[in-house]
Amino acid sequence: MKLHDVLAGYVPDAQGRDGLALAVLLKEQARGRLTVAFVQPPTWSAPGPARAEESAWRAYLMELADATLWRARELAGDDADYVVHAHKSSGRGLVELARKRAADVVVIGSAPGGDTGRIALGSTADQLLHSSSVPVLLAPRGYADERPAVLERLTVAYRRGPGCDAAVKDATAVAAALGVPLRLVTLVLSSDRLAEIEEDLLERLRDQAASDLRTATRGRPEAEVEVLEGRNVAQALRTASWLPGEMIICASSTAGPLRRVFLGDTSLKIVRAATCPVMILTRQN
Repeated sequence: MKLHDVLAGYVPDAQGRDGLALAVLLKEQARGRLTVAFVQPPTWSAPGPARAEESAWRAYLMELADATLWRARELAGDDADYVVHAHKSSGRGLVELARKRAADVVVIGSAPGGDTGRIALGSTADQLLHSSSVPVLLAPRGYADERPAVLERLTVAYRRGPGCDAAVKDATAVAAALGVPLRLVTLVLSSDRLAEIEEDLLERLRDQAASDLRTATRGRPEAEVEVLEGRNVAQALRTASWLPGEMIICASSTAGPLRRVFLGDTSLKIVRAATCPVMILTRQN
């Protein structure tokens, strides 16, 4: 997996600032290229008297695009490409643009309304996370205000299976490109009912999770491994230590199409519970 071409979806609000801050950090650390894109509604061709209205709409869109990209340039500087892409849907517009520009990853911020330090998914993220042909990276709300100086570590949410094994391979390449260590974590969820029925079963789950991690990191002695346990995904994640420059990587669900991002139930819970950026990879097999 490469990180040479980073595509940031930008809108002139806090969401846009957070995503752009993460995209700039990723581009700088990977020594790649950055494209900042503003997806705006398309124009239309109107006959007769409606042409005046069409002309006013075109002028408004041009003014909006100029102002938006000017604000983006203030944040990201001149070392980036700035483009406007017309599409009635911002998420599908970014999917289309990523394909046209051969991007390696699409970066966006959290949807409005979420808690500070957490990721909320809106319509743009939902469209990307169920159809993008390249990985999608999500920045938590407020990331631009407390952006770390560097990315410090990649953590893979691992669950035994071909999809996650491919994700480990991709994450290893990403970690090498960024010059950061790699960690694999497996979640063991222990509901109250399960704990009451059989503590021995939980112990077997812990042992199996540890064995899976050892198998996944065979040939990667430098990778850290941790088994995280809790009654739910959020509680399990809270048992781990998280660096200021952490990033989580999740595999796509095997229920989705090949070479596309498709967010599964567990990955969705991880995205919502995470306090750091999360990247969802495309399904490889």
